[in-house]
Amino acid sequence: MVDYRVVKIDDMEAIAFGTFKRARAELGVSSFGLQVLDLPPNLDAYPEHDHAEDGQEEVYFVLRGDGEVEIDGERISIDPETAVSIKSGTRRKLWPGPDGIRVLAIGGTPGRVYHGKDFSELGAPDPFAQLAG
Repeated sequence: MVDYRVVKIDDMEAIAFGTFKRARAELGVSSFGLQVLDLPPNLDAYPEHDHAEDGQEEVYFVLRGDGEVEIDGERISIDPETAVSIKSGTRRKLWPGPDGIRVLAIGGTPGRVYHGKDFSELGAPDPFAQLAG
């Protein structure tokens, strides 16, 4: 039995035009949500969301680049020296800066067993692919 996995971020399976890396599945993690977001410069299409439906809270760590996270309408600058935690039900949206941003997003629901979303599994259809054509 292998008790670890090592995967380069750029080699991870990606969906959503390459912006959403399936880090949790690539690393074999099942106890919490984990993804890497590679957002190109000045992208405005990252979806605003609040996780009210699933109770998930998230933590964001910037690995590269900078930008802003909008939390309930307030924009806060983020960079590799900044970590952000956001509770369920709080609106959030990422705004990459002029050089783009790579964000490690970690999520889970307090008091509940984690269940990964189908689209985050390796080989699952990309729900955003239909937007390309």
